[in-house]
Amino acid sequence: MSSTTPLLDVSGLTKHFPIKGGFPIRRTVGAVQAVDGLDFQVAEGESLGLVGESGCGKSTTGRLITKLLEPTAGKISYRGQDITHAGRKELAPVRSEIQMIFQDPYASLNPRQTVGKIISGPMEINDINPAGGHEKRVRELLETVGLNPEHYNRFPHEFSGGQRQRIGVARALALQPKLIVADEPVSALDVSIQAQVVNLLQQLQRDLGIAFVFIAHDLAVVRHFSHRVAVMYLGKIVEIADRDDLYENPRHPYTRALLSAVPEATADDTPARERIRLVGDVPSPISPPSGCRFRTRCWKATEKCASEAPPLVQVEGNKPGHLTACHYPETAETVPAPRLTKDPEAAA
Repeated sequence: MSSTTPLLDVSGLTKHFPIKGGFPIRRTVGAVQAVDGLDFQVAEGESLGLVGESGCGKSTTGRLITKLLEPTAGKISYRGQDITHAGRKELAPVRSEIQMIFQDPYASLNPRQTVGKIISGPMEINDINPAGGHEKRVRELLETVGLNPEHYNRFPHEFSGGQRQRIGVARALALQPKLIVADEPVSALDVSIQAQVVNLLQQLQRDLGIAFVFIAHDLAVVRHFSHRVAVMYLGKIVEIADRDDLYENPRHPYTRALLSAVPEATADDTPARERIRLVGDVPSPISPPSGCRFRTRCWKATEKCASEAPPLVQVEGNKPGHLTACHYPETAETVPAPRLTKDPEAAA
């Protein structure tokens, strides 16, 4: 997966949504700091998982990468080419190589169009004429994602949620992309169907060598799918590492708290994993805390955390590539955090 030039290189990526107010002249009175200075890379054929609580900026990041949103600041490079503020003509050669799978399989498909039209649409727009014609290519794609090619003339309402998401996957594959941003592709599906779709994406990645930015809040799914994982909190990446290293050796308190909440099946005589309790709510992205944004909920916060924002760096004891943004990173000898016992009432 390593190469001299990463497939995708993001540095200082920022997106602030302005807040308008005042009467009669509406002026900018503030901004929602949805994404605030992200740095990460994705190699060819690699899968990067992006996790965090709702509202942390994961989906906004995905839309910035696919150029559905214009960044406020920062830089996005694809194959060494700066596409941050590229115009339509400049984006044309790479547009087909970066595709997106959307979260809601019910809202992301046009109910007035047949499956054939939905999947062939990107090819027609990009003036791509595969050998044998669009219909042959669409039928091949339907078969690739596990659907019946004979469903070519059916409409979206005739399919289940899992089947609709497979149609979305086929549409994303139509232009033979090198990078797919999957924005919570299974969160709207039944649990029984989620594994099928994740396994399908994993098989396509192995067979076609596609790189993924896999956005999700389900840490178990991310561990199954991703090579590396980046943890976001309130618009910033607080930790990024190899999948196994991050799950087995979390160094940021927030990562540790997230992992403690992952459900796990245990035998009756096996003690349940204790859960870390985070006090308070996630602060507003309109006015995030000074310094470390996690400090208002962190059991290790000090005055330094309020005055200095910790950089995302390699800390002592981390494996190469395991970056953490914390003044007091976790270790095996760290004093235990506040926890919930097995009985919720006993913890109150």
